Amino acid sequence: MARVSLDLLQQFVQVARLGNLSRAAEQANLTVSALSHQVRQLEQRLERKLFERGPRGVQLTNEGRRLLEAVGHHFEGIDRAMAGFRCRRDDVLTLSAIPGVMSSWLVPRLARLVAAHPELQLNLQSSVELVNFERDPVDAAVRYGRGPWPGLITERLFGEWIAPVASPALLERMGEADPSDLARWPLLGDPGDRWRDWFAQGSGELPLRYVAHFDNTDALQRAALEGMGVALGRMVMARPLIEAGLLKVLGHRYQQIPESYFLVYPEHAKDHAGLRTFREWLLCEAGKYAEAMSYATGHNGDDSP
Repeated sequence: MARVSLDLLQQFVQVARLGNLSRAAEQANLTVSALSHQVRQLEQRLERKLFERGPRGVQLTNEGRRLLEAVGHHFEGIDRAMAGFRCRRDDVLTLSAIPGVMSSWLVPRLARLVAAHPELQLNLQSSVELVNFERDPVDAAVRYGRGPWPGLITERLFGEWIAPVASPALLERMGEADPSDLARWPLLGDPGDRWRDWFAQGSGELPLRYVAHFDNTDALQRAALEGMGVALGRMVMARPLIEAGLLKVLGHRYQQIPESYFLVYPEHAKDHAGLRTFREWLLCEAGKYAEAMSYATGHNGDDSP
């Protein structure tokens, strides 16, 4: 058997971890065809089939799993050892954030950061994937969940509120229908089935069916905008549309959910000057937003979950 290069093994581990050639190629700065060629080359040299290819990505064969178990932990060790040595310019900050908070909350505020700190260069990555700080060239991330995340410094930014929202077109179509009797309105099912908790807290009986059910918050909000039905809108994403008159809140009740937004970063990034600048600005902006939402929802400045 011909000698196998570390590059080929590293690409194999990356594809095996992600289960997707496109994402692995993007992280490796390769084309999909170039990465596919490297995988085939490794399979030929080992005379083993390592992946089964399908419409939804790639899956390891038994031989592939054996190889990953044999070499994967070595590359993880190298990633951990190199994390503290990677060169980071203090005036460049790479931040990952989920798409909803990136486009609806963070980007509209960034002009103030840029005006106050023109020396800071931002690299923004919008992704639902969790960052692996030991492997990915990312300094910090904004995450949504219940936290904390082991091995990371985790700082809560603000909580999340939900409320029923609908388009002006749907309100016009429903005419005199009572907004407090939501079970009689066309409802859009949400990813976390928040309607069940909403109705359980004194809003009547859960309807037998939804007009449609979505597993994606962005698609759910889009359906509400188009007048398809009433959605339980997450305020981080819905509030800009409410302020623009594109969505209306039905009733006056808001409900705080257990999830919050957090700034997370690894221990070795805390001395990064750009991150310190961004963190100070972000915590200030988050505090203002939390206070505004608390008063808007009638909770007198209390943003605790």
